[in-house]
Amino acid sequence: MSAGLRALELAAQVPPESTQQAVGYPSLFLLVVIGALVPVVPTGALVSSAAVVAFHHSAPLSLLFVFLVASSAAFLGDVGLYCLGQRGLRSKNGSRWLRALRDRAPEERLAQAQEKLDAHGVTVLVLSRLVPAGRIPVMLACLLAKLPLRRFVRGNAPACLAWAATYQVIGVLGGSLFPEPWQGVVAAVGLTLLVGVAPAVWRRVFR
Repeated sequence: MSAGLRALELAAQVPPESTQQAVGYPSLFLLVVIGALVPVVPTGALVSSAAVVAFHHSAPLSLLFVFLVASSAAFLGDVGLYCLGQRGLRSKNGSRWLRALRDRAPEERLAQAQEKLDAHGVTVLVLSRLVPAGRIPVMLACLLAKLPLRRFVRGNAPACLAWAATYQVIGVLGGSLFPEPWQGVVAAVGLTLLVGVAPAVWRRVFR
């Protein structure tokens, strides 16, 4: 009985920040993985928001943890989606994952991605992660070119690191402009969504 009371006392002494981190990092990891597999979750906004919170907590390792969690989750999600796409190519009837990739890669963007892949190899994966809506066409181009998983992984690893660092910088900038974390989160999310929407609006207006 005394041991149980002692455990409750120790749990009550855990600072709220530690509790938030214990919940926040796994949640960030899970959401980024899901966002990589199902490209409808704004994963960039999630990373920027987490960076804002980490910045305001002023914990030395918080930003590093956000970077490691986000980049590893994006990498795992990308590799998982690529493996599912490869299975669809090998299957006689394809798969819903491969169809989803094709639906999200317009012919014009796919043709551009194939040209860049032929010219620059897997290094194009780094840029595809940073350009809004560029990841799926390049991934589909890699699948159609039957790029081995090992080569895809070699190019995708630095791409995920660069992606996580970019959106973390956006979050830190948003957090540094405002005194309250929620204000920084709103600014970071707004900037992230603007970066994502602007190229599509630009192409539509000039088309």
